[in-house]
Amino acid sequence: MSFLAWLPELLALLLWPWLRVQGKRTRQRTPRMPPASGNPYGVIYPHVSLSVVSTPLEVLAIGESPVAGVGVQHQEESITGQLADALAVSTQRPVAWRAFGQNGATVRETIDALLSLEIKHSADDISRPVHVLLIAFGVNDSTAFHRVQRYRKDLEDLLNLCIQRWHPVLTIVCGVPPLQAFPALPQPLRHVLGLKAAALNMVTKQIASCRKETIYVPMMPIASPEWMAADGYHPSAEGVYQWAKQLADAIMDSSVLRG
Repeated sequence: MSFLAWLPELLALLLWPWLRVQGKRTRQRTPRMPPASGNPYGVIYPHVSLSVVSTPLEVLAIGESPVAGVGVQHQEESITGQLADALAVSTQRPVAWRAFGQNGATVRETIDALLSLEIKHSADDISRPVHVLLIAFGVNDSTAFHRVQRYRKDLEDLLNLCIQRWHPVLTIVCGVPPLQAFPALPQPLRHVLGLKAAALNMVTKQIASCRKETIYVPMMPIASPEWMAADGYHPSAEGVYQWAKQLADAIMDSSVLRG
């Protein structure tokens, strides 16, 4: 196990009484924002289509609160909706998007939810193949202080489940957000959680690099306060816009999706 993997645990052990108080106060003071309104699916059409391909590009996002639209008002402003919009512009073809996001969910909790969903719905409802699969996790596993080994197994299990079910042409695995830059978190809690997020991010990158048709896209630094929502914990509509542009560029640069 690398130094980065166990350093957060060591610091948390040394600072535990302080971190516990800070965590409790942060939860009390931070406004709890609801998921975005509207349907978590839709179709985006390009303003002017120059493509001979008329069938929609299928995009599915699975993740925690940003995928649920926490931090923005409408689902169209969520990462899935804004990514679909960016891809419609870049590809000049319709983009059909679906989002499965859960506020506060860890990777393992999402796996359980997906398995439960499979039981409740027919295969036609939830298993339509996709061109692009977006996976965005890490914050809740970081704040839960899940061990690196557990996160590795959970993320591997989730990717295996998603690939078996949706057969994506391209899978995008997002880096873990930089918790050390979240305004809502006080020091030293912010620093310790930032180290934990970095450790899980390292695992995320390793897993993606070992898989075919899979791209790891690191989270961008928070370049402006306007990129964060009012709670100082989730991305705002502007922050999501910048994130969606980054993801769309990575998708368009990939040779996997061409043709």
